[in-house]
Amino acid sequence: MSKESVLKLLQSCSGKYLSGEGISDQLGITRAAVWKAVNGLRRDGYEIEARKSQGYRLMEAPDRLSETEIRAKMGETKLVGRKLVCFETIDSTNSYLKRAASEGVVDGAVAVASAQTGGRGRRGRRFESPAGKGVYLSVLLRPPVEPSHLLPITGFGAVAVCNAVERVAGVRPQIKWANDLVLGGRKLCGILTELSMEGESGALQYAIMGIGVNVSQTWEDFAGDLADIATSLDLETGKAISRAALAAAIIEELDALYMALLRHRMQPYLDAYRRDCLTIGSEVQLLWEDVHEKVLATGVDDELGLQVVRQNGVQETIRTGEVSVRGLYGYVE
Repeated sequence: MSKESVLKLLQSCSGKYLSGEGISDQLGITRAAVWKAVNGLRRDGYEIEARKSQGYRLMEAPDRLSETEIRAKMGETKLVGRKLVCFETIDSTNSYLKRAASEGVVDGAVAVASAQTGGRGRRGRRFESPAGKGVYLSVLLRPPVEPSHLLPITGFGAVAVCNAVERVAGVRPQIKWANDLVLGGRKLCGILTELSMEGESGALQYAIMGIGVNVSQTWEDFAGDLADIATSLDLETGKAISRAALAAAIIEELDALYMALLRHRMQPYLDAYRRDCLTIGSEVQLLWEDVHEKVLATGVDDELGLQVVRQNGVQETIRTGEVSVRGLYGYVE
């Protein structure tokens, strides 16, 4: 606890010196404890300068997904992120929040991990979550709405993540229906939302939205099928992006999304989704179990169902399944 408290004080000084005596007085710990905490922070990768008669100054922080680092870059939120739990490694942030939900974790609780050993994507696929390379974050929501009202929440979550990426990295991804974030024609982020409902009444118990963003991967980090379809923020921008800053921005944007949901003010998110969705106007191939059919995507409805025109002229709205977009992820047929 002393180490985290010392770090918060040094962060609050914005690069100015803080005397060991001042730290000792403010935290109610001994000078020896201050020295021990500073050394511990240095071992964690923090660059702390010490000068006689002036004290300590934080020069540079490592790219860590710790609560201290994230909160230092995060503004005040209404609900999302009030409870924030960070892990170096965990099976899955979604799975963690499922377990925490059974113990009554608060609405808006967030779990962040630097690595996942059992990250999951849609349809049970494995989501690669290598250590120190991305932001793997989940949020638990308990909105007082019918489950059917949450049909578009994953897509609106994609808009929130686009907002966060644009703020931190200076580039805005596009969205491949239904919820992949795409940058430079390659997949940058995946989102998975899971709902829990009461067996008898069908009432919503909670929704958990899991987000995985590739941040600092190099081309060598993408093997197998990922080699042709994945990218990272560092690769696309040519600069190092702070994972803590991105996590903080995502939490802030998810909080804004949740407030809009509770206040029934979702039109801006619907407009943004339609603007950012690269699937609209494209020739796509429907990928169902026994159907591979080319259609034209013409739009999305208010619940983000994909509106398509079949080759025989019949119009239809697709709500499940997957599509391949011509010219994206290697689909060129």
